[in-house]
Amino acid sequence: MDNDVKELEEGKRLMLDFSKLAKVAKACPDVIPVAIQDAATQEVIVIAYVNERALNETIQTGTLTLWSTSRNELWVKGGTSGNYFTVEEIRVNCEQNSLLFKVRAKGDAICHTKNSSGKARNCYYRKLNTAAMELENTDP
Repeated sequence: MDNDVKELEEGKRLMLDFSKLAKVAKACPDVIPVAIQDAATQEVIVIAYVNERALNETIQTGTLTLWSTSRNELWVKGGTSGNYFTVEEIRVNCEQNSLLFKVRAKGDAICHTKNSSGKARNCYYRKLNTAAMELENTDP
């Protein structure tokens, strides 16, 4: 992992990508956001995107399948790591422009980032210290 990616994913400096939605709309216009939530703990694991193909694949297989906006291809969460997710419930918002997937992890990890003990953690493991405008680990 190069230093810029490591700083973005694990550092303390706030580096929000306010142009992400514009990039997604340009590269992948036919997607909607989906919040992925742990069915047991109710924790939000990650916000991602699906297109019609990814949604249909998720429904048919029961395995979390998303649309990678950076690679512009189907993304079976866990396809590389082996830590797949079973989709237990799909919810649709009132405007039908976003989804919520309630999932259960099949493996022992839910994010590719690890804490200092080497244990996988939730993608939302940092909180914003608004006084210092710096990120703080909640899972050291």
